[in-house]
Amino acid sequence: MNKKLTYTFIGAGSMAEAMVAGMLKSKLFEKKQVIVTNRSDTERLQYFKQQYGVYGTHNQAEALKNADVIILAMKPKDVAVALDEIKPYITEKQLLISVIAGVSTKSMEDLLGIHIPIIRAMPNTSATIGQSATAISQGTYANEGHETIAETLFLTIGTVSIVNEEDLHAVTGLSGSGPAYIYYLVEAMEKAAVDLGLAKDVSKELILQTLIGAAEMLKSSPKQPATLRKEVMSPGGTTEAGLKVLEQYNYQEAMIQCIKRAATRSQELGVEIDAIMLKQ
Repeated sequence: MNKKLTYTFIGAGSMAEAMVAGMLKSKLFEKKQVIVTNRSDTERLQYFKQQYGVYGTHNQAEALKNADVIILAMKPKDVAVALDEIKPYITEKQLLISVIAGVSTKSMEDLLGIHIPIIRAMPNTSATIGQSATAISQGTYANEGHETIAETLFLTIGTVSIVNEEDLHAVTGLSGSGPAYIYYLVEAMEKAAVDLGLAKDVSKELILQTLIGAAEMLKSSPKQPATLRKEVMSPGGTTEAGLKVLEQYNYQEAMIQCIKRAATRSQELGVEIDAIMLKQ
């Protein structure tokens, strides 16, 4: 089925590139199935042509005319104008997939004014190496067939979870922003290691393998994280001493509030974007 579909990306940023790279690397899609369009960045379109061999154009009518699947990959602030621009060229027979944070399927449906099936997705930046944790949800007019098309697409850049749309704000706070939380933790671990006299290259190697090993343990073990944590600890030992400091500084609660605040901000951004879209 995928061999017969044409995919048009509106927006040529890092997420669009990650998806195009994943599609072609998977061998499930051919270069001739992919079209990339943006408003004016010719250099970026030329890059896609040279790097991936896919066709790029500024002509949206041309890009959308024969598209089976349209992927919205522009910045949230640009979505209202972009949807207004593509409105004359799309039909209810096409599938719209949005990777734009905070923009509800209802807002897009209302602005477009047609019963077009929409799948909303929340990937993360690890998509650039094929390791995204992506969640997808259906809009009003999407069905399981549309969901399968989207799932097949996003499986080329990582894992896919299917959720209700109202849960995507939580997903944004958790996995959408999640890589940044891990990077922040690594920053702190690197600083501590250097303060203790370890060389930066040695510190980085040890930290990365520790993270990879812990992630693999969580993935492969049926045990809960708390159980695995306690198994590392010995009464009066080094791990217990270190974790007591984290408890003293309320580390766990800080992380909980971090994720909740990011999720709330996603909701706030959605309201702000909806207000902009209503003006179109």
